[in-house]
Amino acid sequence: MSLLEARQLRVDIGGQTIVDHLDLSIAPGECVAILGRNGAGKSTLLSTLAGLRPPTAGTVSFAGQDAGTMPPRQAALNRAWLGQFQSDPFGSTVLETALTGRHPHLGRWAWETKRDAELARSALQAVGLAPMESRPVHTLSGGERQRLAIATLLTQAAPLYLLDEPLAHLDLNHQMAVLELFAGAARDCGAGVIMVLHDPALAHRFCDRALLVFGDGRTENATVDGILTAKTLSELYGYALRQIDDGGQRCFIPE
Repeated sequence: MSLLEARQLRVDIGGQTIVDHLDLSIAPGECVAILGRNGAGKSTLLSTLAGLRPPTAGTVSFAGQDAGTMPPRQAALNRAWLGQFQSDPFGSTVLETALTGRHPHLGRWAWETKRDAELARSALQAVGLAPMESRPVHTLSGGERQRLAIATLLTQAAPLYLLDEPLAHLDLNHQMAVLELFAGAARDCGAGVIMVLHDPALAHRFCDRALLVFGDGRTENATVDGILTAKTLSELYGYALRQIDDGGQRCFIPE
């Protein structure tokens, strides 16, 4: 069964249709990149796929259940969401913040267990924040806070990850580490991953498929080898690109 399925999905914002008649299915172990210009509606589409905003038309389901009628806690057990902005209204430590990823798994009055703490510490280790577990979250840099948000998602351990610009604020080595983490979650754990990216070369390297959002209702969805070409991306971004293939990897440079 698909982890996520969208059928005849239409998404409007500000009176404009940004996605129309989209059919999309995410199977366990698949990694899908969403690409498009700034303002094309990538984040709005992703939040609709996450069940955080209602579609104008069509349906979104998690594991066969309608996302629109699913209670928030059940939705959090089915998918983990990373937004572009992190909010920390209350003071907490790095470890305490990561542990919030376990809340969907706990009963109403239950406390985190030793196992929950082990999962959180393992996630912090994966993103290089283990030595900072006692640090107040407000003392973190932007990149450290982004890595903590990713650790919180890993602690949540949902079968589907929806990531809005997961590489924001990260330097090159941490960008590659994060992409390796989620590619590994798909490959080794059968997780589904949908992520908004800005670099088509990274999408080609780490993802199985790409969904191109043109901003006028049109979308294209295919394997990265088939769709991430100079011709298609030049149309998508409105600027001529040259394609370079080397050792099975592909990159694009402006003409």
